[in-house]
Amino acid sequence: MKDLIRFLTLCGVIFLTACQTNTVKRDPEYAAVRPVAVEKQQRNDGAIFDVSSNVSYFEDYRARRVGDILTVTLEEKTEAEKETETTISKSTSNGMTNPTIFGTTPEFDLPSFLPLVSNKDNNLAFSLGSTHNFSGAGDSDQSNKLTGDISVSVVEVLPNGNLIVRGEKVITINQGNEYIRIAGIVSPRDIDADNSVSSKRIADAQISYVGDGATNDANVIGWLGRFFISSLMPF
Repeated sequence: MKDLIRFLTLCGVIFLTACQTNTVKRDPEYAAVRPVAVEKQQRNDGAIFDVSSNVSYFEDYRARRVGDILTVTLEEKTEAEKETETTISKSTSNGMTNPTIFGTTPEFDLPSFLPLVSNKDNNLAFSLGSTHNFSGAGDSDQSNKLTGDISVSVVEVLPNGNLIVRGEKVITINQGNEYIRIAGIVSPRDIDADNSVSSKRIADAQISYVGDGATNDANVIGWLGRFFISSLMPF
């Protein structure tokens, strides 16, 4: 009976795992904001110009208000290389002869010295030496590259005119999702005429490119494997 219960439990776990849907996990921290509603001004009878329905012919389409859309061109490329080498050597030596008493008495015909202890080869003389050597070397090389485009929205306009932007792009491919998230501060002077800005011009930039799903799970090392390569491993 116990074996049957275990078998049914295992089948249930496998069934639930197979039925899992590829749910998109949106991050609310990168959600777009709606523009602030502008109160409609009352019309003045007899006036020709209507503020609520005016059209600006001399204004470009660059983002400047909360809720405006801005295109960010990802041009991230980083390379880092580090090499270290350390060599340490230490050697010590200590010794003491067998202690004597009374010293030398030249005016009397006495032995020149009397050993404190003398029993054939057993005495108080000793010698001690130690040698320590350490040699270590390390080499690290890392390279990253991220290119593409992502549209973000303006969430806040700072008193100096700079724009706080953020946005998220989700791409679903087969059994996995790819998330591209970006947030930072953009100066209006760095926005091009086509309403785009390079990611290299974003201050306090936070850019993440992560994924989930079966493909991502296959590339993740298990918790036991992480333990054996972590600093907690004593060997």
